[in-house]
Amino acid sequence: MPLRARSRLGKYRVTSRIAVGGFAEVYAAFDTIQGQRVALKVQRENAPKDEIELFHKEIRLMSRLDHPNILPVLNADEIDGRLVVAHPLGEESLAWRLQRRIGMDKALELFEQVLEALAYAHGKRIIHCDVKPDNVILFEGNVAMLADFGLARYAQRTVMASGSGTLGYMSPEQAMGRPSFRSDVFSAAMILYRMLTGELPQWPFRWPLPAHAKLRRKASPAQIAFLRRCLQVDHRKRYANAETMLRMYHRALSRT
Repeated sequence: MPLRARSRLGKYRVTSRIAVGGFAEVYAAFDTIQGQRVALKVQRENAPKDEIELFHKEIRLMSRLDHPNILPVLNADEIDGRLVVAHPLGEESLAWRLQRRIGMDKALELFEQVLEALAYAHGKRIIHCDVKPDNVILFEGNVAMLADFGLARYAQRTVMASGSGTLGYMSPEQAMGRPSFRSDVFSAAMILYRMLTGELPQWPFRWPLPAHAKLRRKASPAQIAFLRRCLQVDHRKRYANAETMLRMYHRALSRT
């Protein structure tokens, strides 16, 4: 049962429910001891054991990540028999922001921050597996933070997994259960494509993609070539990881 406004959960006073995820609900709340507003991710009541283990894994993983564009963990605890993790409370998600017009400069600034966060994670051998606008939280000053590492995996020589992720942003090989760094490259590029065109391309992702004429009016040839490579159906033709993607993104900007 959802927590009600003004109900208490340990030291936190709930303000409102923000979102509902697979194994947790997210609330806006107030930390009555430290005197600050937070986002609380709260385990669902009677959650299955495997979901609880995934939540534990996400908390431990995010606690080890230290980057200005990755949502930090302020506190993690078990309260009233449920796992609760507190994060800074942002203004809105990128998904909500995309419901309004967004300028080219602002879009590029936000995307670069997402890419910086993803490159840091890839440098730690972590594949996010669910890069999408809902998992990008925006803060005052046009600051973006990548969140929700619940599906993240440590890269091994061969990664086999379920087709978990979000349709529309998921790469073809991830949908078949074979995510890799290149899958995150595809998903991140999908975010940029949508920010620049307002369109979210669908399978089979044949180039030119929908709203290509709008893309040509807004982006330079170098930026378009960058996007086209990132969105290749054949994952072997994409950049190997977000670190390389970030470097090539800077190169494309310098040629604009």
